[in-house]
Amino acid sequence: MPLASPLLALFLAAAIITCAAATTSSSSFQADALLAFMAALTVPPEAAPTFATWDATAASAPCGFTGVTCASGNVTALSLPAHKLSAATVPFADLCASLPSLATLSLPENSLAGGIDGVVACTALRDLNLAFNSFTGSVPDLSPLSGLRRLNVSSNCFDGAFPWRSLAATPGLTLLALGDNPFLAPTAPFPAEVTRLTNLTVLYMSAVKLGGAIPQEIGDLVNLEDLELSDNDLTGEIPSEIARLTRLTHLELYNNSLRGPLPDGFGNLTKLQYFDASQNNLTGTLAELRSLTRLVSLQLFFNGFTGEVPPEFGDFKELVNLSLYNNNLTGELPRSLGSWAPFNFIDVSTNALSGPIPPDMCKQGTMLKLLMLENNFSGGIPETYASCKTLVRFRVSKNSLSGEVPEGLWALPNVNVIDLAGNQFTGSIGDGIGNATAMTILYLAGNRFTGAIPPSIGDAASLETMDLSWNQLSGEIPDSIGRLSRLGSLDIEGNAIGGPIPASLGSCSALSTVNFAGNRLSGAIPAELGNLQRLNSLDVSRNDLSGAVPASLAALKLSSLNMSDNHLTGPVPDALAISAYGESFVGNPGLCATNGAVFLHRCGPSSGSRSANAALQAITCILAVTAVLLAVLGVAIYLQKRRRAAEAAEGLGPAGKLFAKKGSWDLKSFRILAFDEREIIDGVRDENLIGSGGSGERVPREAGQRRGGGGEAHHAKGGDGGGEHGAVGGHAGRRGAADGVGAVPRVRLRGGDAERDPARKRGEAAVQHHELGRRGEPAGVRAPPERQPVRAAARDRGGVGGAEAGRRARSREKVMSLVDPAIVEGWAREEAVRVLRVAVLCTSRTPSMRPSMRSVVQMLEDAAAAREDDDAKVLEVKVV
Repeated sequence: MPLASPLLALFLAAAIITCAAATTSSSSFQADALLAFMAALTVPPEAAPTFATWDATAASAPCGFTGVTCASGNVTALSLPAHKLSAATVPFADLCASLPSLATLSLPENSLAGGIDGVVACTALRDLNLAFNSFTGSVPDLSPLSGLRRLNVSSNCFDGAFPWRSLAATPGLTLLALGDNPFLAPTAPFPAEVTRLTNLTVLYMSAVKLGGAIPQEIGDLVNLEDLELSDNDLTGEIPSEIARLTRLTHLELYNNSLRGPLPDGFGNLTKLQYFDASQNNLTGTLAELRSLTRLVSLQLFFNGFTGEVPPEFGDFKELVNLSLYNNNLTGELPRSLGSWAPFNFIDVSTNALSGPIPPDMCKQGTMLKLLMLENNFSGGIPETYASCKTLVRFRVSKNSLSGEVPEGLWALPNVNVIDLAGNQFTGSIGDGIGNATAMTILYLAGNRFTGAIPPSIGDAASLETMDLSWNQLSGEIPDSIGRLSRLGSLDIEGNAIGGPIPASLGSCSALSTVNFAGNRLSGAIPAELGNLQRLNSLDVSRNDLSGAVPASLAALKLSSLNMSDNHLTGPVPDALAISAYGESFVGNPGLCATNGAVFLHRCGPSSGSRSANAALQAITCILAVTAVLLAVLGVAIYLQKRRRAAEAAEGLGPAGKLFAKKGSWDLKSFRILAFDEREIIDGVRDENLIGSGGSGERVPREAGQRRGGGGEAHHAKGGDGGGEHGAVGGHAGRRGAADGVGAVPRVRLRGGDAERDPARKRGEAAVQHHELGRRGEPAGVRAPPERQPVRAAARDRGGVGGAEAGRRARSREKVMSLVDPAIVEGWAREEAVRVLRVAVLCTSRTPSMRPSMRSVVQMLEDAAAAREDDDAKVLEVKVV
C-alpha cells in the first residue's frame, strides 16, 4: 500500500495537467475564433471600447471579452446588440464550428449583411436574434436547431419562401418574430405549423405577406401575450376564438382587410393594454371594449364603427392614447376622458361626434396632441387648454365651436399647429401669439375673427403657413410680417384688411403662395415682391390697388397670377402679358400691353406715363429728341454762314431795299400735321422718299397722313375718347405749338385755292418743321451728295427751297414771280411781297434775329396802313 499511494498521486497529477492543458488549448481556440469573427466586422469608433477587451493574450480570454459569456470555460453566449457593426458577410459557419456550446447568438440592430445559412451549424442554439440588420437570401431550414426557444429574424431583407415546415422541429419555441421582411414570398392560408406552437408567448408576423383568414386555431395559443399580424392581406372576420387568449396584452391587426364587428367575448381580454385594428373594414359598436379597463392605447381609425364612445372610457385610468378618427361615431365624448392618466394623444376626427370638448384631457400636464377635426362639437374651447404648455398640436377645425379663444392658447410655447378653421369663433387674434415661437402652422380660416392682425405675429419666427381667410379682420397688414423668413404660404382672402401691401413682405424669402384677394388693400403693388424667387402663386384680386404692375414680377416663375378687379394702370410687363395669364388682369381698364396681347388693349404713347419704366422711356426719348434738335441747329447755323457768305459775294440788285434785312430766304408752306409719331415712323420708307438734304431725308405727307383732314391735330390719349387713342380736333391758332407734333400754323396767300392747286390738293407740301432722319442715321446729319434734295420736285409740290428763292429775288420782277399767279391785282401782289418779307424774317438762319410772335403780329398790322414804295398798295392779308 505505501507503494500504491505515490503511484496514485502521480497519476492524478498527470490527469490534472492534461486537463489543464486541454482547457487552455480550448480557450485559446475559442478566443482565436472570436478574434476572426471580429476581423470580419467593421467596428465604428463608438464600439471600440467593447472590443478593447478582446485580447487573446489576457489570462481571462475569451471569457473576459465584453459581450461574451462562458460556462465551464466554454463560450455559451455572444451578445453584441446595437453596436453599429457592419459586414458584407458574417462567418457564421466558422464561428459555430469553433463554439460548440454557443446557446445564445444576439446581434440585433447592426448593419450586418449576407446570408445566414451557416448559423444552423450552431446546433446548441436556444436563442437566435438577428433582428434589424440587412441580411439577405432565404431563411435556411431550421430543423437542426431543435432546441431553439426564441427566434427573431425580423426587419431584414430575406426573400423566398419561409421554411414553415421546419418549425415542426422546434416545438419549444416561445418567441417567433419574422415580421417586417417585405420580400418574403406570399403565404396563404395562414400556416398551420404556427398554430401548433402552443408554447408561444410572442408571435410577430407583421408585413410578411400573409393572406387568408385568421384561423380559429389561433385560439389554441393560449400562452400568447403579444400577437402582431399587421400589414398583411388577412381577410374575413376576427375569429371569436381570439377571446380565449386571455393573457394578451398586445394585439396588433392594423392595415389588413378584416371586416365585421368585434367578436363576442372580446371583452374577456381584460389584460389587453395595446389594441390596434386600424385601417380595416370593421363595423359595429365599441361596446365590447367597455370592460377593457387596462387599455393604455386604443387605435381603431379608418374603419366603419358606429354608435357612441362608451362612457366607461372616461373611467379608464391608464388610457393615454385614443385614436378613433374616420369612423361613423356619434354622441358625446365622456366628460372625464383622459383626466386620470398622463394623457397625451386623442384623435377623434372625421366622425359625427357632438357636445363639448372634454375639459380635463391635459389635467396631468402631459398632453401632446388634441385632434378633433370635422365633427359637430359645440361650445367654446375650455380655458384649461390655455395652460397646457406641453401641447404640440391643437386642431379643432370644421366643427360648430364658438366664443373667444382663450388668450393663453395663442401663446403656447411648444405648439406647432393651431387649427381653428371652419367654426364660429369671435374676438381678436391674441397679441400673445408672438410667444408661440415653435408654431409652424396657423389655420383660422372661415371664422368671425375681428380686429387687426397683431404686429407681434412677426415674433412667431417658425411660422410656415398662415391662413386667416374669410374672417372679418380689419386694419392693415403689419410691417412686422416681413420678419417671418420661413413663411411659405400666406392667405388673408375675404377680409376687410386695408392699407398698403407692406414692402417688407419681400423679405419673406420662403413665400410660395400669397392670397390677398377680396380685401380693401390700396396703394401700389410693392416692387419688392419681385424678390420672392420661390413665389408660385400670387392673388391680389378684388382690392383697391392702383399704380403699375411692377416690372420686377416678370422675373418670377408664377403658375398662378390674379390681379383682376383693381385699379391698376400702365403697361403690363411683357413676360406677364401672355395667354397663360389671360384672365389675370380683367377689371383693370387702365392696363395695356406693349407686346400685342389680345386680352389687353394696346398701350398708347401716354399709357405708360404712370409707371416708372415708361417714365424712364419718356425721359430717354426727350433726351434723344433734344440731342437731334441740337445737331440740326448746328448744321443749320453752318449752312446759314455759308449762304450768307455767298450772298455777300454776289451782292444785291436794285431791289435790294426790299430784301436788305438779314434773314432766311426759305419760304415754308406749313400745314397742320394730322398724324402721330408712330405713323411718321411707319411712313419713313425708301418707296416714300422724295429727296434728302442737310436735315435728312424727306417723305410726302401721304406717307404718314392719318384720316381726319388737315384741320385736326390728333393727340394720343389712352383710356378715353374712343378707345386706345382719342382724336382731339383743334385749330392751328388755338392749339399752336403746345401740341408738339402737328400743330403748326398754315399761311395761305389769298387766291391759293386748293381746287386750282393740285399740289395743295394732294397735301404734298414739303415738311420741314420736323427733322426725319434717314434709317440707320441720326436726324440732322447732312446727307451725302448723291442724296441731295431735288429742287424741281420741291417746286412741283408747291414748296420753294431757300437758295432758289434767293436767286429769284435778285430783281423785283423775280421777287414778284414768287407770288401766286392767281393773284392778279397789283396791290394784292405787292401785299403778298410784304408778307413774304415778314416770312423771310421769321425764318432767319440765326435764331437771335428772328422776330418774336408779338413783333410778327405788329408787322402784319402795320402792313395794312403803311406804304413803303410809291407803287405799292396793300389791301388785305388773310391768315388761316
